Amino acid sequence: MGAVVIIFLLLLIFGMPVAFAIGVAGTIFFVVTPDIPFSIAVQKVVSSSQSFTLLAIPLFVFAGNLMNNTGITTRLIKLSNALTGHMYGNLGQISCVLSTLMGGVSGSANADAAMESRVLGPSMTKRGYAKGYSAAVNGVTSLITATIPPSMGLIIYGSVGEVSIGRLFAGGFIPGFLMMIAFMLTVHFTAKKRGYTPEREKPASLKEVGAAFAASIWALLFPVILILGIRFGIFTPSESGAFACVYAIFVGVVVYRELTFKTFLQTLKDTASDIGVIMILVSLSGIFGYGIVYDRIPQAMASFLINVTSNPYILMFIIILLLVFCGMFVETTVIALLLTPILLPVITSAGIDPVQFGLIMMTVVTMGIMTPPVGIALYTTSSIMGCKPEETAKESVPFIIAALVVITFCIFFKDVVLFIPNLIFGK
Repeated sequence: MGAVVIIFLLLLIFGMPVAFAIGVAGTIFFVVTPDIPFSIAVQKVVSSSQSFTLLAIPLFVFAGNLMNNTGITTRLIKLSNALTGHMYGNLGQISCVLSTLMGGVSGSANADAAMESRVLGPSMTKRGYAKGYSAAVNGVTSLITATIPPSMGLIIYGSVGEVSIGRLFAGGFIPGFLMMIAFMLTVHFTAKKRGYTPEREKPASLKEVGAAFAASIWALLFPVILILGIRFGIFTPSESGAFACVYAIFVGVVVYRELTFKTFLQTLKDTASDIGVIMILVSLSGIFGYGIVYDRIPQAMASFLINVTSNPYILMFIIILLLVFCGMFVETTVIALLLTPILLPVITSAGIDPVQFGLIMMTVVTMGIMTPPVGIALYTTSSIMGCKPEETAKESVPFIIAALVVITFCIFFKDVVLFIPNLIFGK
């Protein structure tokens, strides 16, 4: 399997798309292992996508795209502005709050980063914000969507690792809000130093905040309904995706009346494109994943790490360093698909809660979208803002440090992270 991993990395270096690099490397494993029938490779491509739980991914992608086209996003921006207009760097503060609110809508950090750069970016430039700073704020704050339900990363982690998606969803709220606070503090100090003054002198009135809150109530209720629906057995995590689609259509057609038939068709096209990218990764990862299990790599990795240290905190920091390194070179979905079955036996043998680890893991690997050399959001936000990726990466450093502080807190205070899952689902 070592040679196959080397081939996979070489294909990435030469610029082959990640999905095909995984598929080619996985196929080579079957070619050089004559004991395994080659037909299994074909079967794994098909069977990897035949998970009922994974059905939640295309459904939530569709629901997220619908919500972005029903006027929910513009209403969330107004609410964010009402809450943060009196703060230093208020447009950056809007990005922090909006990412938290959008986590319950899009579930995708990349989509959130691109959307905020397009919507908030021009106003930031007009207000005198450095383009690299704006790109960094809009990119790194999208990291919050990795924890706020319905996070695509948490669905993949829960599906592959057979961890309760309901508990993962519930566990994401506190880390997500802690991340928001950490980023808002970072924006405050960096903006004050740069002279990015507030838009208004005084906080918005309760009436103004209440009006913005009321206009956004349908978006704010969505993640709460998901958690309660799963908790009380109204629907499974997969069925909750179907509910999300119906909910989004209802809001767009009946409540806000902004979802037209033309917009609906465009949403279907966008969703088909998004789902195609994700599911080809899932399918081809099945070939690669079979080789990992066949060569007993999870057991070997668990034995190696446990022999290095039996301290769960040190073990977690070692794994985080590994994930940070992987996130710099490999896309988030791929890491979740390939490393979850390897790392879960390691952390469970060390007595670490899989829900706590899942939230930390997906936050760390999602951070890779803003780290060079292959951070997708790094290049997307830089392109939209019209600045160099190196400038954006440099401006991202204070925000990356803030994210790492929150991650460290989640490691040492697991009861805080698990408070809501234990409250809703029991210990």
